[in-house]
Amino acid sequence: MRGGGAVVWLLVLCGLAYNIPAAQVMGVPLKATKKNAYATMVYMGTPRDYEFYTAARVLLQSLARFEVDADLVVIASKAVPQKWRRTLNDEGVIVKVVNDIPNPYINKPKFDKRFIFTLNKMYAWSLTEYERVVMLDADNLFLRAPDELFQCGEFCAAFINPCIFHTGLFVLKPSNETFKSMLQEIQEKIPNRDGADQGFLTSHYNDLLDRPLFHPPADGSRLTGLYRLPLGYQMDAVYYYLKLKWRVPCGPNSVITFPSVPMLKPWYWWSYPTLPLGIAWHEKRRATIGYGTEIPVLVAESLFYLLTAFTALFMRRRFSVSEKTMGLKSGLPRTPSGDHSLTGRPLILKMVLFGAIIGSYLIPFFIVPTTVHPLMGWGTFLLGSLSLLVVTNSIFQLRLILSVTPWLAGFGMLLVMVWPYHTNGISRSLVMSAYACIASPPIWWAMKGIYFSQDHSLDREPLMAWTTLKAETTPELSKLC
Repeated sequence: MRGGGAVVWLLVLCGLAYNIPAAQVMGVPLKATKKNAYATMVYMGTPRDYEFYTAARVLLQSLARFEVDADLVVIASKAVPQKWRRTLNDEGVIVKVVNDIPNPYINKPKFDKRFIFTLNKMYAWSLTEYERVVMLDADNLFLRAPDELFQCGEFCAAFINPCIFHTGLFVLKPSNETFKSMLQEIQEKIPNRDGADQGFLTSHYNDLLDRPLFHPPADGSRLTGLYRLPLGYQMDAVYYYLKLKWRVPCGPNSVITFPSVPMLKPWYWWSYPTLPLGIAWHEKRRATIGYGTEIPVLVAESLFYLLTAFTALFMRRRFSVSEKTMGLKSGLPRTPSGDHSLTGRPLILKMVLFGAIIGSYLIPFFIVPTTVHPLMGWGTFLLGSLSLLVVTNSIFQLRLILSVTPWLAGFGMLLVMVWPYHTNGISRSLVMSAYACIASPPIWWAMKGIYFSQDHSLDREPLMAWTTLKAETTPELSKLC
């Protein structure tokens, strides 16, 4: 026993040296240590579970770097993998494992299945070990530590819509009575416009618009009752894109939220530079959990693309030399490139060609890990698409300039979007539109050239066949003579 106790204490001392909670080192679940908490939830059952889990980690570690005076809590479904829970524990997050609350609104018309377990957010009211909880969605980006929110009342939320408050961030006072009441209302299916937490809470707190605006007391005391939060605590990213800077006068600019379409959330590498704020989220990730899991995948992909491109170029060079040699032996000229006869050319070959070109862009796009840094994501995508275009170019014997022109045009559009001297969102859109008009004729020329290139290859096929036949029969004719 003494030896075992010494080992335990040695582990605890090592944990202190590396700033790991002692309870975690001893294998004991982390417990509440503060009066207040920042909480978010993680559940399974959507196509993007891993992305939201990654976003939750970045969110909580960003708060940890601000040294907030509160615990960090994740309300996790039982279906959340043990590995994910351990990772959260390793990062100093308290994980509360819960049963999913069945969603009675699932059969509503146009119900979005990604909201199937968002009613788990009601578990925040069961965190009675805390005096106040700030409940968060994973798509929040903190600019500062808004610990003054813990001075708010029983329920506080911001109105980013003039008439409907947003549930991406709200303050609550935990209460078992309120939690049980909410579960009863869910079972009774009170009106819920979207079948999710947003619709439920706006029905439960249907008079919040008439409540006073929250101003934190200077003496640090806690308020009672319901309050509206200033807009600075839930700054919709849309407000930024109009001016390319913040102009939110009411309340301190504290938290950015991204209530956009799911595929343009800030953690997706392709959302930037389309939505400029995406880079801000990735800078938070770079400074917190990093990209250690994705970098080996990107390196392997990049090496594969480089090897593929060099192999295709080598094979094309060999083919070109062989073709030239056979043409010289035949004593016949090659078919002029300007002959665009469509005689006998199956349309299916052209469809295969354009399918290969489209696939050259789609395959790298879907292979790149979704939450990597935009510079890494776009870099790997551009390398992969260029590599596969080279392969397609070699197989179909295209002129390289034809297949690469659309690629160059797309790369140019990226440069236009990231240009740092746009004065506002409107001028940025106008410059992008002007560039699109300039790039359209070269793209049309390239597409037209690709289409007619197969007519040219049709003219060459009989010639090459005749050349091969002549090369085979000449020795026999010589013998007869």
